[in-house]
Amino acid sequence: MSTSPKDCQLIVEHDSLRIERLVTSGTFELDGGSWAVENNVWLIGDDHDVVVIDAPHDDAPILAALGERNVTAVVCTHAHNDHINAAADLGMAAHTPVLLHGGDDMLWKTVHPEFAYLPLLDEQRIGFAGTELRIIHTPGHSPGSVCAYVPELGALFSGDTLFAGGPGATGRSYSDFPAIVASIRQRVLTLPPDTQVFTGHGEATSVGGEAPHLEEWIARGH
Repeated sequence: MSTSPKDCQLIVEHDSLRIERLVTSGTFELDGGSWAVENNVWLIGDDHDVVVIDAPHDDAPILAALGERNVTAVVCTHAHNDHINAAADLGMAAHTPVLLHGGDDMLWKTVHPEFAYLPLLDEQRIGFAGTELRIIHTPGHSPGSVCAYVPELGALFSGDTLFAGGPGATGRSYSDFPAIVASIRQRVLTLPPDTQVFTGHGEATSVGGEAPHLEEWIARGH
């Protein structure tokens, strides 16, 4: 099941650019388990061009929220099924590439064995709507996890790498707690403290709000 497009919310507006959030519901499945989840879909752009961050569950509400705007790309923060189930259908419907780090190829192929993504690279820049986002490879939650940073908006889209309260889960296949801690320490907490962190699930946080708790997370472990 997915929520209706009326749930698309304007989160940030800066000049002509804006960030919108759509929340959709479905299931996360891995290692033989299944869990009900709500996922954030982030739309970044202006009245004409937009980038979609993650495509969970169902493409219909995402397409409705996009309207007639041109979709520059669908950027997948990682390839757990609850972040990519709608990616192939959305890419085809919007006539746009789906981008994913190749480290998650094995996860992608369990969901979309016949659909090819374009590989994301660390430090890759994607231009859209007069600005750009920068890809930051942050392995740990999965080998190919990435964050997408938009300096002009002071915004980081963290997928499941960092949440309000700590790192994403690392107790399942292909995950690694020391790796996610290193990614957050070296690639995320080095960003300006006022950087807003828009997560794959739940509410936003900030780099400055999370940085003081790094040692607590390490002590807590995965």
